[in-house]
Amino acid sequence: MLIFFISLTLLILGYKFYSPFVEKQAGIDPTAITPQERLNDGVDYVPISPARAFLIQFLNIAGVGPIFGPILGDRTWQRDWRCGA
Repeated sequence: MLIFFISLTLLILGYKFYSPFVEKQAGIDPTAITPQERLNDGVDYVPISPARAFLIQFLNIAGVGPIFGPILGDRTWQRDWRCGA
């Protein structure tokens, strides 16, 4: 449990202090026009709410796990089984 809290503290400190440094180094402009605004064609580039964008990204990540995990496990088992491990 101690390692968990140390890791959580490092994550929070990294977010608080390292992210502004990276932002300055990358030269991020918060007033820049995003592709969804610049290339809005009503089909591929459509403005959506941040909550919906998060949900789409989350479902893409969460949806691959149940498919990719068993495939990777099966491939690893087959490789170990053939080698006699």
